Amino acid sequence: MRNNAFFSSKNIAYLAVLLALVIALQLVGTMIGNLGVTAPSLVLIPIVLGAVLLGPLAGGILGFAFGVVVILAGIFGMDKFTLILFTDHPFLTVLLCLFKGTAAGVASGWLFRVLQNRNRNAAVVTASLAAPIVNTGLFILGALLMSDTLNANFVADGQTVLYFLIVVCAGLNFIFEFIINAVASPAIYTVVRVVKRSAGKGAANPREEKRSVVKKAERETGK
Repeated sequence: MRNNAFFSSKNIAYLAVLLALVIALQLVGTMIGNLGVTAPSLVLIPIVLGAVLLGPLAGGILGFAFGVVVILAGIFGMDKFTLILFTDHPFLTVLLCLFKGTAAGVASGWLFRVLQNRNRNAAVVTASLAAPIVNTGLFILGALLMSDTLNANFVADGQTVLYFLIVVCAGLNFIFEFIINAVASPAIYTVVRVVKRSAGKGAANPREEKRSVVKKAERETGK
């Protein structure tokens, strides 16, 4: 029943719009260039929005799409960092890109679902901030498995791979993503409220509609 509800025409329309945003924003982020070594992940906002509006499954789908775009950008030479990792470790690179994005979307949706009944505003903020933490944390952990490539191509003399990943590579990007998501969380909360309200005013529940028809018929019969 939940899957049927998820794949309603309205949800598919929302998901399609957010998917287009994920693709466009990641391509724009890649073209803007790098703050450290990797491009900033502007896509985390639509991923969180999808996770909050439609649930963890939608967040996972959008995060997976984010990973696919990163991989393709690397393969086609738009993202030099990903290309170098992919050349030496194709399987690990693909797995890392897909897993970190998917996990960030699922974690955001799950946290919102757990916390929304207590405080919806706090749930949105938590979901928004969880995305960059999960995305960056998993990136660092996964990239450590490719230390040989990082040492050979990126790590300066006197640095360690861990220092490079945390400070040089992910540091500025994580700060950027964390601040952007923190600032965007009130807007995400507003969008969620508007969508939920409009959905509530939309098509009536079939049971309620049937009940109202029966009551109307009974009133007319009574007359």
